Amino acid sequence: MTALSEHVLEEIRDLPAKYPQHRSAVMPALDLAQEELGYLTPEAMSEVATALQLDPGYVEGVATFYTLFHLAPIGKHRFYMCTNLSCTLRGANEMVDHLKGAIGVHEAEQVSKDGLFSYEEVECLGACEYAPVARLDRRYQVDLTPQKIDALVAERRSPSPPRGEGPKASRKPRTKKSV
Repeated sequence: MTALSEHVLEEIRDLPAKYPQHRSAVMPALDLAQEELGYLTPEAMSEVATALQLDPGYVEGVATFYTLFHLAPIGKHRFYMCTNLSCTLRGANEMVDHLKGAIGVHEAEQVSKDGLFSYEEVECLGACEYAPVARLDRRYQVDLTPQKIDALVAERRSPSPPRGEGPKASRKPRTKKSV
């Protein structure tokens, strides 16, 4: 039995043709594997190496070098909390402390009891003008406050409304301007 589905393995086998060097496909391949499994298992890294015809040690080296790859389970929703200078000066450490309480963890890399949340402190998200900043579910969350963190957590804890019954648009309808 394989860790990765045949569909993902096929996508991985097709990647090298898109790059000038065969080895350049390893990061997108690992990303596909992680997307399917949630994190990279030793079996998945071995399957990536086989599919790309690369040395398993090389693939594991790439996976362990880059912090965007996870070698252990993470929460379904992962907060990447920037704690670089700009964010720290604008309260990032307080936001991290608040987040830990909001999701019920004591340290980075710990997964909340419900399996929904984990967080990681990162050096920089490149959005200093909006500090403090986090990335959550591939979207930047800017000008963080304890209230914003609580709202983000609550949104992800509550079940999604049935299709077509989501929140109404908060934008006011456009009106014609008189000339």
